[in-house]
Amino acid sequence: MKNQGRSMDWDGAVNAWHVAGGVYRMGRREWLTEAGWQQAFDDGVRTVIDLRNAAEARRRDTDPVVSKAAYEGMTVITAPTEEPGDPRFTEITGPYLNDPAFYADNARIFPDKLVGVFQVLAAAAGCGGVILHCAAGRDRSGMVAAMVQDLAGDSDRDIAEGYRRAARGINERYGTHGPPHDRERYLDDAELEPLLEQRGKAVVEFVRALDTRNYLLRNGLSSGELHAVLALCGAGGAR
Repeated sequence: MKNQGRSMDWDGAVNAWHVAGGVYRMGRREWLTEAGWQQAFDDGVRTVIDLRNAAEARRRDTDPVVSKAAYEGMTVITAPTEEPGDPRFTEITGPYLNDPAFYADNARIFPDKLVGVFQVLAAAAGCGGVILHCAAGRDRSGMVAAMVQDLAGDSDRDIAEGYRRAARGINERYGTHGPPHDRERYLDDAELEPLLEQRGKAVVEFVRALDTRNYLLRNGLSSGELHAVLALCGAGGAR
């Protein structure tokens, strides 16, 4: 697929990548500078989907100062992938999703949340490109990005590499800026690479067992919405 896996060099963006078609992913949008917002706009982005819970969306003192005018012409929509603090989930994952081994649990417990993300994607189709972002740009965005890649017809290798690129990307950020809290840490290559091999395979196992198209339709996405998402993803033979 053209430009698949391309790193997006929007100013200030952390862990920003092209996923498929008109879909991109990255870490916190608050890292983007005004110039970065303009670059994303120039690349055709018109919708930003924040996969975080509402309480996470806040500016930090170290974030660039950005005026609302910087992202004029873009729509920012909050569409979390989970219910914060739900004991059914936190008993499995701990405080937050940080391992593809738990993606299937997320999909099982919160099908309405994931369908909601794809309904936003469907509504954005035809309006321009879409950025999916969470906090690190690794797991919540990784889960949805893998589903997008599945719809786009990507290979197992490409789906696994999509996760691995993002995990390396945020690890590099931790190496230069430090982790945000004590549940994250920088990993050297000797520790990181075997972990990424395992987790890349886990992402593929998740998405192939899920069967994204049928999962979404079974849980409330309409056929028209699916068609719109397939078009946005650049899926061949969208129907």
